[in-house]
Amino acid sequence: MESNGAPAIVVEGMRKSFGGVEVLKGVSLTAKVGDVVSILGASGSGKSTFLRCINLLETPDAGAVTVAGEMIAMRRRRDGKAEPADRRQVERIRAELGMVFQGFNLWSHMTVLENVIEAPVHVQRRPRAECLDEGRALLAKVGMAEKAGHYPSQLSGGQQQRAAIARALAMRPKAMLFDEPTSALDPELVGEVLRVIRGLADEGRTMLIVTHEMAFARDVSSKVVFLHQGLVEAEGPPATLFSADCPSERFKRFLSGHGTAAPTK
Repeated sequence: MESNGAPAIVVEGMRKSFGGVEVLKGVSLTAKVGDVVSILGASGSGKSTFLRCINLLETPDAGAVTVAGEMIAMRRRRDGKAEPADRRQVERIRAELGMVFQGFNLWSHMTVLENVIEAPVHVQRRPRAECLDEGRALLAKVGMAEKAGHYPSQLSGGQQQRAAIARALAMRPKAMLFDEPTSALDPELVGEVLRVIRGLADEGRTMLIVTHEMAFARDVSSKVVFLHQGLVEAEGPPATLFSADCPSERFKRFLSGHGTAAPTK
């Protein structure tokens, strides 16, 4: 599904340092409604930090983040560091950004269905019966209907990640953020998670995906962003970046290192 042109997530000039090391050096990105943006780069390029700064799991040192037309308000503390100006705004916007992590982060003492409905019931205050119905439907969507009553310890890694995706979807987010969703999985389980994400892309879900799955990024993305040492080195449609016409030699070398060399002219 094509984007409809309206901006879903806009990041302008994001910077972030840890212990004097600047990880993000002024990264900007725009994702329109319906866009699937894959964020690629070598380890340490700032991909995961960038994603975590968007929903303020990490606080950026500088820059602006706008979600669905609403800019996250920031202020400076006396020590010069940035912090959110309105915690309620952060909580509201964070609920609009479904986050799926490398680790599955399921609550071990709850069944899969209980994991899925926990936030809609207790954070969004939605009726439990409604959430149960929607939770079962979401588990069916990710191929987990028969596991609703199981506990995380009874599931494979792929099943846990699919349950985590259903849990994120249960909040009815305006966009999904995926941080290396398959990196903790055994190779034979990667495909089942990628199929679910591909299905969400086909539905027109707005998604930002940090991934090392090059073929998947090429096939599912409307836009690819390549980070190198905290900066955007290359961005554009996959048909351009994954081709001999890609303007970035560094990205071509990166692809070659992942066994996805661009075709020659």
